[in-house]
Amino acid sequence: MSQLAPRPLRADARRNRERVLVAAQSVFGEHGHEAQMDDVARRAGVGVGTVYRHFPTKEALIEALAVDRFERILAAGKAALERTDPWEAFTEALWAGAELTASDRSFIEIVGEIHGPMPLPPELLQDMNDTFGELMRRAQASGDLRPDLVLDDIPMFMCGIGLGARKTHPCPDAWQRHISIVIDGLRASGASSPLPTTSCS
Repeated sequence: MSQLAPRPLRADARRNRERVLVAAQSVFGEHGHEAQMDDVARRAGVGVGTVYRHFPTKEALIEALAVDRFERILAAGKAALERTDPWEAFTEALWAGAELTASDRSFIEIVGEIHGPMPLPPELLQDMNDTFGELMRRAQASGDLRPDLVLDDIPMFMCGIGLGARKTHPCPDAWQRHISIVIDGLRASGASSPLPTTSCS
C-alpha cells in the first residue's frame, strides 16, 4: 500500500517552523549540543509544543539545521557551475561554502558534535557529490586543479576551516586567509609533490 505524500504546511505553520530554525541556529551556536528545546522555544517566541510538532526530537532539529545549511552550500555550488571558466567555478564554490560554514557558529557546533556520517537525506548527499564532483572534474580537465585531489578531500578541509573559525585568531575573518591558503595548495601549478594515495579508493 503506497504512503500518502505529506500535506503541505499552512502559512502560519511554515512561519513558525522558520522561526524555530532561526532560533535554533542561535541557541545551538551558543550552547552546542547541550542546547535544550525549551531554550529554542523561548528564543523563537513559541510554545515548546510548537517546536516538538515540527521537530519531535532534538536530533530531528539538528538534522534540519544541517540539511538547511548543506542545501545553501549546494545552491552555491550549482550557481558556480554556470561559470564558463572551470577554475573560477571551482574556487567560487569553495569560497561560498567556506563563508557559509565559517559564518554560522551553530553549524560549526553541530558538525563538531556529530560522530559518524552527516545526517543528510541520500538525495541531498548525492546531489552534492554530483555537483562538487563535476566542479572538480572540470577544473582538473582544464589543467588548473591538481589531478590527485579526490572528492572526499573537499568536505575534510572545508570542515577544518569551519572548525578553525571557532578558535581565537589575531586576524579578523581568519577563514578568508585559510581558504586562500587551501586554494593556493590546490592549484596544479603549485603542487610540489603528489598526495599520498594509499588510503584512497
